[in-house]
Amino acid sequence: QVPLVESGGGLVQAGGSQILSCVASGSIFNFNAMGWYRQAPGKQREVVASITSGGNKMYADSVRGRFTISRDNAKNTVYLQMNSLKPEDTAVYYCNKVRGWSSWGQGTQVTVSS
Repeated sequence: QVPLVESGGGLVQAGGSQILSCVASGSIFNFNAMGWYRQAPGKQREVVASITSGGNKMYADSVRGRFTISRDNAKNTVYLQMNSLKPEDTAVYYCNKVRGWSSWGQGTQVTVSS
């Protein structure tokens, strides 16, 4: 079983919306805080949002008010609803635990055109 599988990316115009999904194996997902990360070309990977197993959420300043993270514990799935997208949101998006990263998945490419 692939431990982390991200999906939902694609090409969207600035101002548009997308929702990303990440299915994780139970050993990764259960009782762990999960995060969405992104890596733009030539830049380091950064965390954009995280959510604890109890539903407490945190956001990077750059996405606060535009992105919403959620999780479905029954489905081992974490979501990222992205609204009001900007060209600077263009990146490969990944999910992983907040602490003690597991092997990274392939990610999903999000491209925002101006």
